[in-house]
Amino acid sequence: MSGAAEATQQTVSAEMLRGFWYPAAQSDRIRGQQLLSAQLLGEPLVLGRDANGKAFALRDVCPHRGMPLSEGRFDGKAVECPYHGWQFEPHTGQCLEIPSLTSDSKLKVDRIFCGSYHCEERDGYIWVYMPEQLARVPRTEAISDPPELAKFSQHYRIARLEAEMPSNVDHGIIGLMDPAHGPFVHQSWWWRSRRSIQEKQKIFEPIPYGFRMKAHSPSANSGAYKLLRIYKEPIITTIDFVLPNHRLEVIRCGPYWFSSRATVTPVTADRCRLDFCAAWNLFRWVPFVMPIYRSFAKQFIAQDTSTMEKQSIGLRHHPSLMLIDDADRPARWYFQLKKAWLDSRRTGAPFDHPIKDPVTLRWRS
Repeated sequence: MSGAAEATQQTVSAEMLRGFWYPAAQSDRIRGQQLLSAQLLGEPLVLGRDANGKAFALRDVCPHRGMPLSEGRFDGKAVECPYHGWQFEPHTGQCLEIPSLTSDSKLKVDRIFCGSYHCEERDGYIWVYMPEQLARVPRTEAISDPPELAKFSQHYRIARLEAEMPSNVDHGIIGLMDPAHGPFVHQSWWWRSRRSIQEKQKIFEPIPYGFRMKAHSPSANSGAYKLLRIYKEPIITTIDFVLPNHRLEVIRCGPYWFSSRATVTPVTADRCRLDFCAAWNLFRWVPFVMPIYRSFAKQFIAQDTSTMEKQSIGLRHHPSLMLIDDADRPARWYFQLKKAWLDSRRTGAPFDHPIKDPVTLRWRS
């Protein structure tokens, strides 16, 4: 990698992408009038549900003395700061009451806001839209809907797993899309081993704000896919990466399917969280299929997490990344996509997609 490319990559790496939806927490972590503290892109959030069960997200800082609102109480209508009892409307963040004010006070309470975020639920997650800059008064501009996992039938199972990783979001994401680590990180009887390494060839093409590994038959050395042969249907896999942090995989086998979304979300500048959500209608007749799946998925994610923990030791020394072709081309594309997004937001120019045409990549894994 040239010195110029290294400098560009390190500059881009220092930024977390705004103007996107991020999963803040799994929905089932908030029940009744419970308040939950969370972080996204280094910003403190307090999450909860109003009396009708609709989720909300406020900045977790009281504008009076900086007390975390998540330490306060919520009655279904107002979030109350535990320090001086200031109360805030849960969806707009507008101040409703300041108990210490006397009847002749001229302070306009309704002009005080703690800061609020667009918030929606999808696939068992509370999604929060992180704007370029948090406005004092809630904005009314239209924004896109939060992502939703692709599903292809009315009846399906769904599972969710998460893991925190001690690295910045860039290292988490390029690990997520790395095609060559499988035989070394995910060694197991049901997946791959060092002895299973073979040459791969896949076609990649540009899609809006990302790229796609075109529909293909799964690799012969991927043990888990062999189970699908029981259906005696062609097996086809498609894998997408889309900014800011989505790896989407769909496996089709006749009328049967498996759809997954993995996101690496920046919690702080040096810590991220992997959220994995999968839905499927495969093997519905197999007893205990959910606990079996969760057991294998937990092992898979634990292997990735352990690798990131070990890598973080070396990253403390701030090494320059060494990205090689073709196995590391997806990582290069990620940094190029990220730079193109940032350039577009700063200049107002249209997004200049760095991938112009389909590309065939070859590697061994």
